Amino acid sequence: MNSEHRTEVVLPGIVAPEGLEIRRTAVPDAGRGQIVIAMEATGVSFAEQQMRRGRYYDQPPFPFVPGYDLVGRVLTTGSGVDPDLAGRRVAALVKVGGWASHVALDAADAVRVPDGLSAAEAETVVVNGITAWQMLHRKARVRAGQTVLVHGASGGVGSVLVQLARAADVKVIGTASARHHDALRELGVIPVDYRADDVPARVRELAPGGMDAVFDHVGGRSVIDSWHLLAPGGTLIAYGSASTRDDTGSKQWPVLKILARTSLWNTLPNGRHAYFYNIWAGQALSKDRFRARLRADLTEVFAAVRRGDVTARIAAQLPLAKAAEALSLAESGTVTGKIVLTP
Repeated sequence: MNSEHRTEVVLPGIVAPEGLEIRRTAVPDAGRGQIVIAMEATGVSFAEQQMRRGRYYDQPPFPFVPGYDLVGRVLTTGSGVDPDLAGRRVAALVKVGGWASHVALDAADAVRVPDGLSAAEAETVVVNGITAWQMLHRKARVRAGQTVLVHGASGGVGSVLVQLARAADVKVIGTASARHHDALRELGVIPVDYRADDVPARVRELAPGGMDAVFDHVGGRSVIDSWHLLAPGGTLIAYGSASTRDDTGSKQWPVLKILARTSLWNTLPNGRHAYFYNIWAGQALSKDRFRARLRADLTEVFAAVRRGDVTARIAAQLPLAKAAEALSLAESGTVTGKIVLTP
């Protein structure tokens, strides 16, 4: 057993951010086919905000270590793993467990980070970048000259999505609060104020022919409005229910309602399509295929960052011990970009 200690942040139950616990445990060993990563950067995403309220639809039972993704150096390799991986910087999507100084995982789940990207830069585009890339290119299959609507265009996924769309020569309308509009205009996005404007009416003014794709993380009534904004042959990608974050009752129900609606809409004879995007879809059917696709897509996103198509926006960097402060900052909605935790 490694003599070092592992520091981890534990979510003990439904608590305020200050209720997060810091624990010290033994550094895990790398089992067969595994690696142990010394974490260099992990992120605060919307998932953790939902998890601390018990509102993430498939979170594990409390207590657990949150943390959807991480970037770090391979510390040790288990049997059956190329020992040359040791010392390499890799990224991994884990759903939970990332908020720890050392993380053991299957070597097949690690994606190499290219030279020239810092750990914090790479971290900003792991879960957000894979999500944005797959929705844009695998689900909506956007093409140059099309017009799309991105809800939450200044958010974690939205900010990467609009940049990838602009890099593909797609016209982008993005909803955000007014304080983010100048930054969106600099990216070539047409901003719409979701607080002040009648969003559907404003979007129809800007694009009377309708949207080739709409990306909606809001859920609730917004999904219905998004569907009606589609052009013939357009695609709706729903990928969350942010509007229900503070609700009580079943955490699965908001997602089940979206799934029911999208299934119904896909039976209508108007050529439009609707999907509920889940980054983990397909894993149960073929783990190897899921991993290969994830590796390919994250590699594309890293390349886009290196080219300058996507700017890695780091809102703040805080040490793991200040995870409560980081979570409060993320929930305040006052920052643009990713809040990164470091060891």
